[in-house]
Amino acid sequence: MSMKIVKTLFLKAPPEHVWKFLTEADQLALWFHRGAEDLKAGGDWALLTNSHGKDGERMCWGKVLEMKKPERLVHTFTHNYLKGVETTCTWTLEAVKGGTILTLVHEGWENYEDDPFGMGANHDKGWDEHFSRLRTVAS
Repeated sequence: MSMKIVKTLFLKAPPEHVWKFLTEADQLALWFHRGAEDLKAGGDWALLTNSHGKDGERMCWGKVLEMKKPERLVHTFTHNYLKGVETTCTWTLEAVKGGTILTLVHEGWENYEDDPFGMGANHDKGWDEHFSRLRTVAS
């Protein structure tokens, strides 16, 4: 069974503006975690911790598979707790009158053998927490 998280946000900003919050290290820091560097097509990416004593350590990472500015971004996603399992995030930005409809499809949880549902559920909750900040900073 394929397991995926699907989230849709209505942001009161054009796709070009929202795109920055998905791809630029300093803008990612405002709602998610600080990027090691800006995301680049075909390149590796990483987000860094800002917790006391571990500041600057890689916390989640992957490879950018597709970048079609400002419409679509696809990258792999993993971290230590996934034990080497890579999931995939597909971001779609749709321009509409008054803003952007941003959709995230985060899939591949069934590949995590220990507890795929539990890991997916934890990330589902995590995305909600991060997206509440994204709505504030990107709109």
